[in-house]
Amino acid sequence: MKPTPFQERIAQQNGQVLKVVPGTPLNGYLTRPPGEGLFPAIVALHGCSGLFPSVKQTWSERLSSWGYVVLVVDSFSTRGIRETCDRSLLADRVYDAYGALDFLSKYSFVDPQRIALMGFSAGGTTTLEAVQLGGAEQLMERKFKAAIAYYPNCSAANGDMMVPTLILIGELDDWTPAKKCQEMMAQRGGKGSAVQLDVFKGARHAFASPGFKTGTEDYGHRVEYNAAAADQSISDVRVFLRGVFGN
Repeated sequence: MKPTPFQERIAQQNGQVLKVVPGTPLNGYLTRPPGEGLFPAIVALHGCSGLFPSVKQTWSERLSSWGYVVLVVDSFSTRGIRETCDRSLLADRVYDAYGALDFLSKYSFVDPQRIALMGFSAGGTTTLEAVQLGGAEQLMERKFKAAIAYYPNCSAANGDMMVPTLILIGELDDWTPAKKCQEMMAQRGGKGSAVQLDVFKGARHAFASPGFKTGTEDYGHRVEYNAAAADQSISDVRVFLRGVFGN
């Protein structure tokens, strides 16, 4: 992985020489609308259980039908990881997101100035970390232009984001509680871009994932699809993206 100009400048100031670190090859799944483009694009990050059809297929097809190129990143398979639900967040995933941004930006049919980051659960937490003002984003040459986080853990974020950000979470989520996101919003310093928090009444973790129509206990938490919340959240995502990208 080649150091960015910012990293090189800081290293030079500190009398250090940065080495090029080989990146980790990842699997990704690209979906694009018909036509020549230039299309806006979305990098999508899965949750701690790995890549489910709700992200790999359903969201890819939905976003593509709206006119977006979609690159779903599989952060686990090439690393030999099955899941990370019982451990802390995989730090490399922020760099997976920015690597995908660089990858997408080189396609002739993608508008490199209109690429958003979208994540679900642990991928949503990674999304917030990736665009938090003054964090990893300052090390990156290319920047995302918007962010969408479904059911993220907001406890580690300060709420100041470099790009317009939409957070969608269930009122009854006992895995990544809505209260943490509400506290984050209340404590925001007011720097950076607008952040919109949508809390869905009666909804639990993974409320937008049709694979959980029959609610289940997962790692001690209730995971359950909620059709009303899912439909409203999908509408909110489309309105948000249209507001940011005009698409």
